[in-house]
Amino acid sequence: MKLLRRKEGPSLDSRLAALLEAAELAEGRLPAQVVSDARAVAERAGTRRSLSVDHTVAALAGATGSGKSSLFNALAGDELAAVGVTRPTTSTAQAALWDGTGAGPLLDWLEIPQRHTPQTPAADADFSGLILLDLPDHDSIRLAHRLEVDRLVELVDLLVWVLDPQKYADAAVHERYLRPLSGHRDVMVVVLNQIDRLPPHAVDRCLRDLRRLLDDDGLTGVPILGVSARTGAGLAGLRELLAKRVAERRSWSARLSADVSAAADRLADPSLGSGTPGGAVAGLGAPLTDALSEAAGVPLVVAAVSKGHRHRAVVATGWPVTKWIRRFRPDPLRRLRIGTSSAAKPADREIIGHTSVPAASAVQKAQVETALRDVGEAAASDLVGVWAAAVRQAARSRAGDLADAVDRAVATTSLGATRRPRWWRAVGVLQWLVFAVMVAGGLWLGALFGMDYLRLPQPPLPTVGVVPWPTVLLGGGALAGVVIALLSRLAAWAGGHRRARRVAKALRAAIARVGADYVLDPVEGELARHARFTEAITRARA
Repeated sequence: MKLLRRKEGPSLDSRLAALLEAAELAEGRLPAQVVSDARAVAERAGTRRSLSVDHTVAALAGATGSGKSSLFNALAGDELAAVGVTRPTTSTAQAALWDGTGAGPLLDWLEIPQRHTPQTPAADADFSGLILLDLPDHDSIRLAHRLEVDRLVELVDLLVWVLDPQKYADAAVHERYLRPLSGHRDVMVVVLNQIDRLPPHAVDRCLRDLRRLLDDDGLTGVPILGVSARTGAGLAGLRELLAKRVAERRSWSARLSADVSAAADRLADPSLGSGTPGGAVAGLGAPLTDALSEAAGVPLVVAAVSKGHRHRAVVATGWPVTKWIRRFRPDPLRRLRIGTSSAAKPADREIIGHTSVPAASAVQKAQVETALRDVGEAAASDLVGVWAAAVRQAARSRAGDLADAVDRAVATTSLGATRRPRWWRAVGVLQWLVFAVMVAGGLWLGALFGMDYLRLPQPPLPTVGVVPWPTVLLGGGALAGVVIALLSRLAAWAGGHRRARRVAKALRAAIARVGADYVLDPVEGELARHARFTEAITRARA
């Protein structure tokens, strides 16, 4: 028959490491007190584990007059604690040790100066390894006493709450201690003391009512014992329970495990928005890029690229008679201080100045603000509380540098302004050849007019049909130059549109990279941080 092994959960070491990781990830996001409390739990757990794990520290805690000290003496078998009607009787915690060898450092850490070794052996139970503390009253009129109780309640391994029939339902103990410690039910025992003051049927009724109150506090399953420190009734059962817990040597680890779970729960408090998964930034880049492109004047730059292409094409391929006029017009790209950085080295592009693109209008700035807000809201759509605020803040964390970064991206994007199509050179050469033909025809005609003016004999004049060759060369050269220039302009117009489309694509890609670096990546980082936080909380709670 195949034996089934019980699956064990994560070790305390791994849970403590997960709690510290979650606290580190929550730094600056969750309230500082919650984060520091989680770190304090981890530090306290590390200290407790380094001390004696063979001893179990059990504390008797209760209100004024509940009989803690009397119960302490009854369990110890000696009159170790003073008992009287003057309140408060117990001013500082004191300890009774059974087999206290090696417990000194543990008691030093607990800051318990009064230590007793009972001389009378515990009846009906083996308390070897038990350190029993008698705490001051949690409702003492003295603040120092209440603070001492609060301090030790956080440190001891096993909590024994001593209640009495008059005040077992007191809101002070239920609201301040029992209910907040509902996650520590495995290291808690509730004792109803002074049952000798009640008739048997009243004792049963009080125990049932106390069970109801504890169930309402979330302490279902916590042992409840009715005892009388004066008569000894029920003490045997309490001794047996304490002896069993001490023999198991598990109370210290169960207490630390409950502390880790409680600290993780406080970090993941739903009111802080810590326990929900984060959204994703996929699909958020396009609207952001659109808004940044408009604010950066990309449409204006793209139009300038098309016009600049045509401008340079006319200069390179225009009719030599008139194209020199074009040189007096400024290049549209140079007016914007764009297109001159394509040949710059990558290391030099960081120092290139701003463009002369007009500054974004109020409407365009508002569109960018809206896009940033939309990115933050969409990414934080599944989050609430401080984590949602952190994601929204991440979307705007570098908003102040965004305008300069986008302007620099436009200035450093290669627009291809220095690259000229090969056909420009060919057409330019052709234009000069045609211009040379026209000049030759003009000179020829000029020579003929000169000879006629000087009454010199005319040489034979070749013709094309009835038109003399000089006229053909002059008129044909002029007409051909104009036709070539017009055709070149049509080609330049089409080329300008193609180049404008390529530039628009390149500028959009450059601005998209800026949007990713300055907006989307910080948001992604915050979402990844939240995902790691959630995963660490899950491991700490396991």
